Amino acid sequence: MADIQFQFAAYQRRRATVILLACVTTFCAFAPLAAQKQGVAGSPPAGPETQSDSRSKSAPTTQVQNGPSSGAPQSSALGPPTMPIDEIIQKFAAREAEFKTERDNFTYTQTFTIQTLDSTGRPDGEYTMASEIVFTPSGKRFEKVTYAPAPTLERISLSQQDLDDLEHVQPFVLTTSELPKYNIKYLDHVQLDELSAYEFEVAPKTLEKNQRYFQGRIWVEDKDLEIVKSDGKAVPDIRKGGQENVFPRFETFRENVEGHFWFPTYTRSNDVLHFSGESIPIRMVVKYENYKRFGVTVKIGAAKEKQAPAPDEKK
Repeated sequence: MADIQFQFAAYQRRRATVILLACVTTFCAFAPLAAQKQGVAGSPPAGPETQSDSRSKSAPTTQVQNGPSSGAPQSSALGPPTMPIDEIIQKFAAREAEFKTERDNFTYTQTFTIQTLDSTGRPDGEYTMASEIVFTPSGKRFEKVTYAPAPTLERISLSQQDLDDLEHVQPFVLTTSELPKYNIKYLDHVQLDELSAYEFEVAPKTLEKNQRYFQGRIWVEDKDLEIVKSDGKAVPDIRKGGQENVFPRFETFRENVEGHFWFPTYTRSNDVLHFSGESIPIRMVVKYENYKRFGVTVKIGAAKEKQAPAPDEKK
C-alpha cells in the first residue's frame, strides 16, 4: 500500500509541473499585450480625465498622521490656503481671544455624564452632573449645580484635574496669549460636513508642573477663522506615588451663535483608560445648551445678513 501511494504521489507531482509550465508560457505570451493596453499600474488613463486628475494633484501634499501606525500622505481637495499659514494662526488666535471674552457675557446650562462599560459594552457605573453656568459682572465664573444624583462609579473616580479639564481643556480655546505654549502644524484644507476648514495639529512645547494642556487636532473654519472642532486629549497623564490619573480622548463640536462666534455645544468620548492593573472602557458626553445673553435666549444657527430699512422707514 505504501508503494502505490508513493507512485501516485509522484504522478501527481509530474502532472502539476506540466500544468504550471503551461500556465507560465501562456502568461508570458499575453503579458506584453496587457501592459500595452493598461500602461503603468496606478496611472490614470489618457484622455480628458487626465487633465482633471492632474489639477487635483497640484494641491500641496501633507503628511497626515492619524496614529502611530499611520503616515500616508493626503492631498487637499480644497486647494492651498489663500493667505500665509502664520497669518491664519495669528488671526484665528485673535478671534479666539474675542470669543473667550464674548462667552463670558453668556450664561448656559451644562450636562456632564461619564459611564464605565463592562465587557459587553453596557454601562456598569455612572456619574452625572447638570449645572447652570453664570458669570458675575467682573467676569468670574460661577457654577450652580442643579442635578447630581449619587454616582455609581466603582472602577474609577473623578479627580480635580478631571473637573478642571471639563471647564478649560475640553471646550478648547487657543488664544493669542496661549500660542507661545504650543507647536502648531498646518495639515490640510478639508471639507468638514457643510463647512470648509483648515486642519492643524496642536501639541504643547513643554509640560510644566501643575499645568494642563490640549494635544490633538483642531479645525478652523476658513471664513470666520475660528475653531469649530477639536479632537484630542488633556495632557499629561499623571502617574505618581502609586496613583494613576489618566484622561480620555474626546471630540468637541461648536455651533454658530448669533452669527458672530462658534460656541462649544457638544463633547463626546468613547475611549479606554489604560491603568497598570486593568483597562477600563468609558463613554462620556457633555452638552452645552441654552446660551443666553443678559436674559435673552440666543438661537444657534447660520449667520444671517441684517436687512437695512427702506429710506422712508428711517427715523
